[in-house]
Amino acid sequence: MSTENEDEGTEVPAVPAAPATPAAPANQAEQADPAVPAEPATASTPAAPPTPPTPSAATPPPAVPEPDTATMPVAPPVVPPVTPPSAPAAGGWPPAPPVTPAWGAPQAAPGPEAPRKRTGGLVAAVLVAALVAGGVGGGIGYWAASQRDGDSTDSTTVSSGEAPSSFKRDPGTVAAVAAKALPSVVTIQAKSGGAEGEGGTGTGFVYDKEGHIVTNNHVVASAADGGTLSATFSNGKTYDAEVVGRAEGYDVAVIKLKNAPSNLTPLPLGNSDQVAVGDSTIAIGAPFGLSNTVTTGIISAKNRPVASGDGGGGKNSYMSALQTDASINPGNSGGPLLDASGAVIGINSAIQSAGSGFGQSQAGSIGLGFAIPVNQAKNVAEQLIKTGKPVYPVIGATVNMQDHGEGAVIADTGSAGTPSVTPDGPAAKAGLKPGDVITAFDDRQIDSGPTLISEIWTHKPGDTVKLTYERNGKPTTATVTLGERTGDS
Repeated sequence: MSTENEDEGTEVPAVPAAPATPAAPANQAEQADPAVPAEPATASTPAAPPTPPTPSAATPPPAVPEPDTATMPVAPPVVPPVTPPSAPAAGGWPPAPPVTPAWGAPQAAPGPEAPRKRTGGLVAAVLVAALVAGGVGGGIGYWAASQRDGDSTDSTTVSSGEAPSSFKRDPGTVAAVAAKALPSVVTIQAKSGGAEGEGGTGTGFVYDKEGHIVTNNHVVASAADGGTLSATFSNGKTYDAEVVGRAEGYDVAVIKLKNAPSNLTPLPLGNSDQVAVGDSTIAIGAPFGLSNTVTTGIISAKNRPVASGDGGGGKNSYMSALQTDASINPGNSGGPLLDASGAVIGINSAIQSAGSGFGQSQAGSIGLGFAIPVNQAKNVAEQLIKTGKPVYPVIGATVNMQDHGEGAVIADTGSAGTPSVTPDGPAAKAGLKPGDVITAFDDRQIDSGPTLISEIWTHKPGDTVKLTYERNGKPTTATVTLGERTGDS
């Protein structure tokens, strides 16, 4: 069926456009009360309008299908303006179909069927308009899709799961920072040299172009003696690696790639001393073996004293940690904690889960993650690369590691019966004795032995610090120059 016929009601020959005045009676006839005859269009029209031909007298047009016959046109057909209402009976134009002049002429009170015919015509016209509009809309959509696909009409299907290759993330967004950092982050597989080949998965990041990778000690500890190490980049390429050095107390280790590629890009290092609570953080790692996982959060606290074990019976590590609520889980260990610019501000190392202590063997993150400040990690990494051994600053005194809340208490005796205050050591030279309670280290309050050690290890050997301690309830201050200890003992 032609859309042109559907719009006009009945196909008619093309004629010159008629003036607007003849259309007015038809519109009035459609809107007038069916009980009142329509007013004639001219003054010469008799008072009583001519009776329209009855359905029995009219000859139905043989060429028009039944649906079109029942359709009332939305607008009257165009007729010559000079034709009087009686023109159809006198053989006026058009001669066929004979019912057409009756539709265009003013009508008296319509028969009972007229309202039904008019309603059906309006509904049909609305349906026709809707179909035409739908067809036009579909055509525009098809054309637009074909233009996007390079004028190809093979398919208009677009995958919603793929972003256009031309889409660019603004610098500083999480997506942009992650995209730049991921190629410099590796997933580490460590296996022991034992028969069972025990080991685990952790994370590390490129430290320099020579192939050094910084990670946690507890990530590589199982492979340190006769085990195997491998590092896999985000592009899927895997390289064998070997341990360069480990620092149990700092929980920092450096490994080096064998046959390292020449296009390594080290991650930039930030300044962890300038980090503020509330700063944005981005953590990258392989939680539970899911490599290249990116999570976000903020710095929720600084200088958080954390003592964590490696899960393998080794010594505890102590750090004055950056606390973050970015999701960190086992497998994130050794991965970078980035700031909003993409610079490394810490090494993700420990989490705390409900009902358990610090470490890496808990079930999962509850928003309490801890990272080694990068300023400390950088110093340790440089030591390990140069000598393979860590160097620790010390005060030359053994403190109680169990008591909390009143300060760090200098023990009565050291390990294996040795003096708790090393003769001629830094503490001895400052006048400290067994039983003294250290309550402040420079401007940091000290509430326990782990807190004191974590603060000491943020410094370097040779630094001068002020200690505040109590003896017999009386506070005293002393100046101490930190000594050093090489290696883990």
